[in-house]
Amino acid sequence: MKHHLITTYKQAKRIVKTVIGFTLLLIGIALIILPGPAIVVIPIGLAILATEFAWARKLYKRFEHHATNIKNSIFNNSKKP
Repeated sequence: MKHHLITTYKQAKRIVKTVIGFTLLLIGIALIILPGPAIVVIPIGLAILATEFAWARKLYKRFEHHATNIKNSIFNNSKKP
């Protein structure tokens, strides 16, 4: 009985993460067209999905890498006289 509860809990947790992650991702995609912080919402959705899916993890790491490069180029350009 206890094994079934643990399995059910894990499945329910995975379903909740998946639904929340995809919901945030879809809202973020909609915010590309609508006014709103798509650049913030999309990575949050990907981060949640990355806990469960390898494809989301790869996409999140790619996004993180590009964001770091952009940040570094902005700071490097601002330091030049």
